[in-house]
Amino acid sequence: MNNKSKADVLSGTWNYPTSMIFGVDAVLRVPDLCKEQGLMNPLLVCDRGIVDLPFVHSLIAAFSSASLLLGVFSDVKANPTGKNIDNGVVAFKQGNHDAVIALGGGSALDAGKAIALMSGQNRVLWDFEDEGDNWTRVIVDGVAPIIALPTTSGTGSEVGRASVIVDELRQKKVVIFHPKMLPATVVCDPKLTIGLPPAVTAATGVDAFVHCFEAYCSPCFHPMADGIALEGMRLIKENLLTACLDGDNLVARANMMAASSMGATAFQKGLGAVHALAHPLGAIFDKHHGLLNAILLPFVIQRNVTVISSKLENIARYLQLDVCSAEGFVEWVTSWRRELGIPHHLKDIGIGIDRAEEIGLFAVNDPSASGNPLPLTAAEYTEIFLQAAG
Repeated sequence: MNNKSKADVLSGTWNYPTSMIFGVDAVLRVPDLCKEQGLMNPLLVCDRGIVDLPFVHSLIAAFSSASLLLGVFSDVKANPTGKNIDNGVVAFKQGNHDAVIALGGGSALDAGKAIALMSGQNRVLWDFEDEGDNWTRVIVDGVAPIIALPTTSGTGSEVGRASVIVDELRQKKVVIFHPKMLPATVVCDPKLTIGLPPAVTAATGVDAFVHCFEAYCSPCFHPMADGIALEGMRLIKENLLTACLDGDNLVARANMMAASSMGATAFQKGLGAVHALAHPLGAIFDKHHGLLNAILLPFVIQRNVTVISSKLENIARYLQLDVCSAEGFVEWVTSWRRELGIPHHLKDIGIGIDRAEEIGLFAVNDPSASGNPLPLTAAEYTEIFLQAAG
């Protein structure tokens, strides 16, 4: 390979996040942010699990005190569906809303972004699936402004330009993409994560770790993403267990919230086989995405280890593990998951193996598969699934 061809490999298109307001009680600024942006009647999109929590009622009251209207739409499932988005668009139009405030974990954030996208389109949602140039079909002026308020530290959807929505007819998680789906403003308030129970804190936290890990191991050239991914993994390694054991620790919660956004910033470089398998498993079995990623992680690492051993050594050194080798990293991941209370096998959360071959086919065709450091066949994805199933 000559110098020119070597240089040609070092190329890419890089994008970085939007305006972010970070800090304790940052949520109190949201009504003023809306006024500053001329947004007088936003629609708050959240899920059924948080709509009645005190901080949501406080936010609604703050809008009223600021003489702003605020509608609420909470019909969002843990794995949001096309029907959820359709219903949200109806609510948006009936209320004459002018923006979306997406509040919650990845599900609510993804739903909010998709509702904002679809509020001004003349096609069905699935026409904007992230394939080829489908994103160019979007009526750009029809995308409503979006403000994102994450309440978990996992998906990093607040800094993403896509939503993952379940097409129930196809039993498939579909990535919907457009650059304008990136929220114009992100408000990260660690206090909003205080109420997360340890199990959810652990699953979402490992989800963020997997985002950083798969991005770092992707073969694409993106050194800025690599740096962010490494630091994201360090923050998670040093803070997640504390956040699980001491949920009121705002320092740990803040570091986890930052790491979550970092993971989603980094994975523009690519994801991999963990996500390629987690997406169909989530669509078919309706299980928590972060928990699926957490269970699958060591099994995918073992399959990829021959081509990522040097990267695993780099991660181990950066994390200051006791054994700075590929084997040391795998041992640490397995032990760390156990400390966090993550089940070791998929069977432990009620997933059987009856549809193993079908899952392999879904996985090999998932967009995340293209970022895996080792190209895998459908049969190999099925084999990983069977190993993870236990």
